[in-house]
Amino acid sequence: MSVLAAIAVLAVLILVHELGHFIAARSQGIHVNRFSLGFGPVIWKYQGPETEYAVRAFPLGGFVGFPDDDPDSEIPPNDPNLLRNRPILDRAIVISAGVIANLIFAYFLLVAQVNLVGISQATQPGVLIEQLAPEVSNVATQAGIKAGDVILAANNKEFGTSLQQIEALREIIKTNAGKPVQLEIARGDQKLSLSVTPEAKPAGGSIGVGLAPNGKVVRRRANLLEAFNLGAAEFQRIMKLTFQGFKQLITNFGETASQVAGPVKIVEIGASIAQNDTGSLFYFGALISINLAIINILPLPALDGGQLAFLVIEGLRGKPLPSRVQEGVMQTGLMLLLGLGIFLIVKETSQLEWVQKLFQ
Repeated sequence: MSVLAAIAVLAVLILVHELGHFIAARSQGIHVNRFSLGFGPVIWKYQGPETEYAVRAFPLGGFVGFPDDDPDSEIPPNDPNLLRNRPILDRAIVISAGVIANLIFAYFLLVAQVNLVGISQATQPGVLIEQLAPEVSNVATQAGIKAGDVILAANNKEFGTSLQQIEALREIIKTNAGKPVQLEIARGDQKLSLSVTPEAKPAGGSIGVGLAPNGKVVRRRANLLEAFNLGAAEFQRIMKLTFQGFKQLITNFGETASQVAGPVKIVEIGASIAQNDTGSLFYFGALISINLAIINILPLPALDGGQLAFLVIEGLRGKPLPSRVQEGVMQTGLMLLLGLGIFLIVKETSQLEWVQKLFQ
């Protein structure tokens, strides 16, 4: 059931994305002849006055079809409500609407997580030094820091009970390599002021400590107004981390390429979350929805960002690129994406525990 829950979350996110395209088109009077959730064989379909709605066998995909590309369409080629005959702005709204829908949906998922399920936090303020790295030359040891200390503040930034305080402390340490960081520490009943200079590492500053929440981790449900504020803060944080992740993937491709996850890995992660903490599926959905939006807006062929790039070129040239050029680029991009998807599915399926047991 946990696997089905994870697949259901991904299917909902894809449905939201395609609904964004569909609603943006129909609200402008643009013809839409197909709306499909999933790919592969059709298991259910309904023919509306203009649009065919279908659910297909494999839910990890979907599309909105326009009669512009349908040779059997009875709509005249010069119809002003065909997508290709609309102004650039109208088409840009339709193309980008899927990404916008995913971002809006992610925000409301985070609000629901905080309001309905609750937000995890520590019972006591501060960040616990859980352990020190074993090196004798460890900078934290040299600064007088001990396991069990609680960092109450760093460079005048105080740490409360939120679990994000650990990440905030890591960011201060990471961005101050070679510079002294002033720490306010609680050691039992004592309050100490120490200075530590993070050691420069390839990934940023490090002081060689393991960090943990201070006290037990509990869940607290927020009221609706607070949930909107906390949801916005968490949305901003995830967006920032996601962009940082993509930047790291580009600048350190050799080191981070192996961490790229495909649909099988995503479902496996979602299934694990559903099994251990069903409430966190809201957060899982928001995280995947934001990643789906950012991936789709990248200016790559066969993605929404690639189509927007064609519109930018059309705006600069005053006319679109020749159809054969656009089709060639899109088909090449689609083949590359399909190839990458198949590679990740095969690779990740082979790494599943039950699959490995079959070959033992």
